[in-house]
Amino acid sequence: MSDDADENDPGDGHDAGSDDPVTAADLLTRAGFEADGNVLTRRQAEVLALREHGLRQADIADRLGTSRANVSSVEASARQNVEKARETVSFADALSAPVRVRVEDGTDLYDVPDLVYDACDEAGVKVGYAAPELMKVVSDAAGDAVHGREVRAELLVGVTGDGQVRVRRAHEE
Repeated sequence: MSDDADENDPGDGHDAGSDDPVTAADLLTRAGFEADGNVLTRRQAEVLALREHGLRQADIADRLGTSRANVSSVEASARQNVEKARETVSFADALSAPVRVRVEDGTDLYDVPDLVYDACDEAGVKVGYAAPELMKVVSDAAGDAVHGREVRAELLVGVTGDGQVRVRRAHEE
């Protein structure tokens, strides 16, 4: 990457001296980004797009005509917004899921498939996973709420009408 910011157009993210002439605007267009109705600002989307394209924060700062510290701050805010959006979608999925299972803190992960299968049988919903796959989906989605075989924080497992499994931590009210 060129470190010569004078050759850059600070508004479009293009680095004229770069071996990779892609601009933030190009990346956003390819991804179908539209600022209206998006939880990300245009600048946040630009920074994430360039990071996903493999650029370092310092290179992005050069391309966008700003400081590395600003890029770091914008990226952190963008990632928080993305996580909030994911949580919102997860919550909406949980509300509409015909099957909802509360997995108590201290539950053995090996008991979770039977809890889910029993609830699905009662609701007439077919689960799209065999027991080992279901345990992996729950464990992966739960993150540090599952350690080894132990569920360490209460979870909500939802199963959609088409058998997809959604896992969220139960939040204390």
